[in-house]
This record gives sequence, C-alpha cells and structure tokens, in this order.
Amino acid sequence: MDITHYYIEKGCGEPILFLHGNGENCEYFVHQLDVFAEKYHVYAIDTRGHGRTPRGEAPFTISQFADDLKGFMDEHGLERAHILGFSDGGNIALQFAIRYPDRVDRLILNGANLDPSGVKKEEQDWIEETYREAVLHANESPKAKRKAELFGLMVNDPHIPETDLAKVTARTLVIAGTDDMIEEAHTRMIHAGIPGSELVFIEGDHFIAAKNPEAFNRAVLDFLK
Repeated sequence: MDITHYYIEKGCGEPILFLHGNGENCEYFVHQLDVFAEKYHVYAIDTRGHGRTPRGEAPFTISQFADDLKGFMDEHGLERAHILGFSDGGNIALQFAIRYPDRVDRLILNGANLDPSGVKKEEQDWIEETYREAVLHANESPKAKRKAELFGLMVNDPHIPETDLAKVTARTLVIAGTDDMIEEAHTRMIHAGIPGSELVFIEGDHFIAAKNPEAFNRAVLDFLK
C-alpha cells in the first residue's frame, strides 16, 4: 500500500471502524467516538487524501478506498470488524462488504448510495456544476485540483450494481435522515436488496450522526447488541 492512514483509536472490545464522508475527516464522528469506545475498540480513519492521510499515487476512487480499508485491517491485524460508513464512507463500506464479505461482522450504511442517481436532483445538479467549475481551474493550484478530485468522486462514483447487494452477507443496518440528500426510495432500495437488513430513519438531514447524535447512537448501538 502506498499510504499510511491517520486514525483515532479508542476503547477495547470488538473492533468497529468509522468511515467519514467526502471532504471530511475522522473528527466528523466526534459525538460517536467516546460513546462507542465504552463497549467497542473504535478506529476512526481518515480516507486517502482526506484529513491527515496522504493522497498517495493510487486512483482516487471508492473502489481504491475499499482496497485501502483492507490494507488498514491487514496492517492492524483485524480479521473481522463492524464497519460504520457515512455518505462516501458508506459507499466504501458497501463496496468493501461486497468484495470482502468474510472481513465484515456487522455493517452500518448511513446515507449511502449505489450511484449518483441516488442523490436528490437539486443536490446532484449543484455537485456537477461545482465539479465542472473546479475542473476548469484544476491546473491553477493544488487546492483547485483537490476540489476537482473530491467533487469528481461524487460525479463519477460509486457504480455498484443493484444485483451486487445480494452479495452482502453481513448483518446490515441501513440508516438515513428523514430529510436526507439521498432519495428515500434509493435508501429503501438498498435496504430491500441486502438480505435481512434493517432500516431506520432518524429525524434530520444527511448529517444525522453530527446533528442528532443521541438518536443516531441509540439506533446503531441497539443494532449492534
């Protein structure tokens, strides 16, 4: 692997990995880390090119990030773990669970999508417009190039066939906000496609773990029990 991940580690017990969303870092889960560390061995990871983890030379894709996650688990001797992914982190977690089913204990997908069509149109239109603008200026500065890469992730990724959902063997919780930027029908489709998965909607927008942490934490901890 061409990078070393930055991560926060807390607690002891069964391992649980936290994967943040696009353009964020592991500190997104500030309202989860101490709570979950009371019962679990928590690893909150900065994805490649996010937070304090270097960009490296490998492709900047959800698929690559899923392979990076395997590398992280191998490096830390984690044979299996619970995985909680938010937004693009949820897409990474889902890709990982499809590709490496024997490495996932329980899976929590928060605000994930199979492809860009799962995002509400007004949100996706803004993302695509921002991406086009960033690409125009990508050669002018590292900051513009980074912005183009980040928004490119949401324009060009993920592309997970609906039929692949049946490959998820982990017991799964699909969780989203009542006013999420992911279409409710899309969230329900992911739930319907994963055998035996559970579905929970929490009052709020896309960022329920940050804005409604008590309800979010309760739902996830109940599921993990």
